[in-house]
Amino acid sequence: MSADGRERSDLARVTERPTIYRRRRVVAVTAAAIVLAVLVVAARSCGGASDETVTIPPRPPPLRSQIPGGGRTIFPEHRVVAFYGAPQSDGLGVLGIGTPAHAAARLRRVARAYERRTRPVLPAFELISTIATAGPGDDGLHRFHQTDDTIERYLLAAHRAKALLVLDIQPGRGDFLSEAKRLERWLVEPDVGIALDPEWHVGADEIPGKVIGSVTAGEIDRVAAYVSKLVAEHDLPEKLFVIHQFTRSMIEGRERVRGRPGLALTMNIDGFGTAAAKISKYRDLVALQPRFNDGFKLFYEEDTGLMSPGAVLGLGPPPDLVLYE
Repeated sequence: MSADGRERSDLARVTERPTIYRRRRVVAVTAAAIVLAVLVVAARSCGGASDETVTIPPRPPPLRSQIPGGGRTIFPEHRVVAFYGAPQSDGLGVLGIGTPAHAAARLRRVARAYERRTRPVLPAFELISTIATAGPGDDGLHRFHQTDDTIERYLLAAHRAKALLVLDIQPGRGDFLSEAKRLERWLVEPDVGIALDPEWHVGADEIPGKVIGSVTAGEIDRVAAYVSKLVAEHDLPEKLFVIHQFTRSMIEGRERVRGRPGLALTMNIDGFGTAAAKISKYRDLVALQPRFNDGFKLFYEEDTGLMSPGAVLGLGPPPDLVLYE
């Protein structure tokens, strides 16, 4: 095209632009008028006044966190069947044998025998998060902490198994409340509980394993108050709170132990031996006041003749928590 032709073409576009613009504006205004007319007709056909407001439905409340399998409470809806231990040694319990996934598969097989239509099983891992030691350690408190990576590994396995994770504390010469606060990042999770193991709580001049430790009702209550506050602040479902016991003297002032909102406080009777001795110990300790949820511990290695699930459920009362070490 010649230069003269290009100039004429450019001139044509320039001179056409106002016409195109006016045409588009007319179309837009006409379309807006049509839409407005339709809205007016629709409003009149509904019998509404011109100043009628539109009601916006309220937003649904946010979903509240639940325990594995659904719901907000543990007892009495469920029976908890758990494995106890730590990965540092098979001797610490069955939970530490193999990988967490291997333990979960084995736990599922064991839990089936406790399943009842009226009371389904809620599986759980009780991981020893603070392990009492014979050696003093760097701080002289005779205890060892699991790493965050280890706790995370068992928590992920618990998620996959739709199970609770219970963090067990053997404080050595330390104290339960400090150890519980160290675990706060985990305790604010909806499926993480806590267990206190007084056997491994000793005095300033004592060595874990050489003596049987103890805990006072006041110490238990301070931990319970702290965990109950976390439950309230984070709107968490009921949290399993376990206290291990196999002698009366292990809990000083037990009659003063009291429940706290949001906690499924459970006294777990965990002595080992023959079935007759275990049953006798269970009857003796569950009769103590005040009454809480009941737990019963079985030992694969130390028990003389492992009690069957049928025998365990035949206890009076049947335990709410069944724990295997």
